[in-house]
Amino acid sequence: MSVELRLPTMLRPAVNGAPSLTMEGETIGEILTTLVTEYPGLSGQVLTDDGSLHRFVNVYLNDDDVRYLDKLETKVADGDVISILPAVAGGAS
Repeated sequence: MSVELRLPTMLRPAVNGAPSLTMEGETIGEILTTLVTEYPGLSGQVLTDDGSLHRFVNVYLNDDDVRYLDKLETKVADGDVISILPAVAGGAS
């Protein structure tokens, strides 16, 4: 399946500044594994060393957070949009 992978500004230097990439794969996990294989500068920023989703990264398939779907096993379809967003934490009390 061919999908659009949208990247946040902080990850773009590792992919030559591209705001999005066209990726192939059947699941979110396959696509993210291919991403870090093709762009080793993203290693440890998207997936952890054991291959799980980094806890400070949110991944959306279209408008749905994959953590509430089938996580890395979430199936994708042609034309889907995957967005990687950095997690936001903290704030004033």
